[in-house]
Amino acid sequence: MANKQRVVVGLSGGVDSAVSAHLLKQQGYEVIGIFMKNWEDDDDSEFCSSNIDFVDAASVADVIGIEIEHVNFAADYKDRVFAEFLREYQAGRTPNPDILCNAEIKFKAFLDHAMRLGAEKIATGHYARVRERNGSFELLKGLDPLKDQSYFLHRLNQAQLSKTLFPLGELPKTEVRRIAAEIGLPNAKKKDSTGICFIGERPFREFLNRYIAKEPGPIKDANGRTIGKHVGLSFYTLGQRQGLGIGGVKEKGAQKGGNEHAPWFVARKDMAKNTLWVVQGHDHPWLLSNALKAENASWVAGHAPPAGPLAAKSRYRQADAPCTVEPTDDQQFTLRFSDPQWAVTPGQSAVVYDGDVCLGGGVINTEASSQI
Repeated sequence: MANKQRVVVGLSGGVDSAVSAHLLKQQGYEVIGIFMKNWEDDDDSEFCSSNIDFVDAASVADVIGIEIEHVNFAADYKDRVFAEFLREYQAGRTPNPDILCNAEIKFKAFLDHAMRLGAEKIATGHYARVRERNGSFELLKGLDPLKDQSYFLHRLNQAQLSKTLFPLGELPKTEVRRIAAEIGLPNAKKKDSTGICFIGERPFREFLNRYIAKEPGPIKDANGRTIGKHVGLSFYTLGQRQGLGIGGVKEKGAQKGGNEHAPWFVARKDMAKNTLWVVQGHDHPWLLSNALKAENASWVAGHAPPAGPLAAKSRYRQADAPCTVEPTDDQQFTLRFSDPQWAVTPGQSAVVYDGDVCLGGGVINTEASSQI
């Protein structure tokens, strides 16, 4: 190929992005690796692994035989992702920073940078696919159902998808690991990173403590009894079971051997009264929703889908649930589910699917969902 297409790959130091870069090189592209540094507040701590990750990314680039550049997006990240993350937590919601990071950093700041390097396309190690149909671009699920990451990419638009390659979209994770071992990648056995990039493996509550003031208040049960004390509403999420500190409180008049030992779950957060409401039992009615409202919608096609039967996820690790979509306008919509959904959480994303096609989604709205 005399004029090879230039593709810039985000190399994170992990296996997925490394194999993506290798596959693209094999397909004849001119590949350049970029390591994105998105966080630098406590780089020297045991939890922030960006230095180790860069060493891994650089050794991957070396083995594959491509250039790598280290680019610092930490200021963008703080303004566009982290500030929003804290705002949401302070308002009592539970945001998903990975979705924000994809929309604002990986497919905006990084894409802009790649275009300045003369790239035709960018590529990442996400498990998802792009399909062009009649001049417009669709976002599809990755073929490995255990790894599909289209949920995190649902805010991508036509311009972004037209410039994006997902080399792993067709592959199962087992095959990606096999390729990594076969070509002798130094990080072939590296564990998948979990959690949010700026928190790493550290305890979440301890991290939030630095940024959000604690405001303790009462924990109440469905009967209005105060049964404990919370450390601050921001530190809890709906459906949470661990870390409530209210072990064996019995229901009034409970039979011996009855459900008094059923676990407690966070069911509601009343910000105005600084009260955390908890219920006993996984299937308590307060934890189930037949509908939700979402705002700040983003549709891959550029407009809301027509009202009708589709499917949606209201959290990442969840099977698609049949629902009908009722768009209010391009920014807001209601989902009505055939079966009640568990612990629908304000701040999380509701993402809509038509089979394998990810249509987009929006952010679950607090007050509205409990009143539909």
